Amino acid sequence: MQTWLHLVYKIPRNPSKTRVYVWRKLKRLGAVLLHDSVWCLPSNKKTKEQFQWLAVEIQELGGEASLWESQLLLGMKEEDIIQEFLHQVEQEYAEILEKLKGNQMDIVSLSRKCQQIRVRDYFQSDAGKRVLEQLQNVRGGIEG
Repeated sequence: MQTWLHLVYKIPRNPSKTRVYVWRKLKRLGAVLLHDSVWCLPSNKKTKEQFQWLAVEIQELGGEASLWESQLLLGMKEEDIIQEFLHQVEQEYAEILEKLKGNQMDIVSLSRKCQQIRVRDYFQSDAGKRVLEQLQNVRGGIEG
């Protein structure tokens, strides 16, 4: 059974840039919004540390934050939550695959983008595996 982290926070409405800052940070982490201000990540050492830092930042910005660790007992299906995480990264991987089909690709930029996505690919998406294979093929073609 998967263990989950939940960040629950409240932040003052003004200035709005504070709310946007927190939202962007959550998106960069690949967190999934479960309900209002309840964000979720799979629990591991890295995600726990990242959510702890964000909770401290929210408090420093004048907000309130709580970090919970849990296992799903009733309600949503765990597979539905995992699919949310996969859906986020698969869309981004699809963009890379599309660019890899073109003639004018920037392999360094696409490789960097792939690495940024892989950090948030908590459940090792099949699309991510395809992107890595394609990048290796293209690199092999360039270097060969």
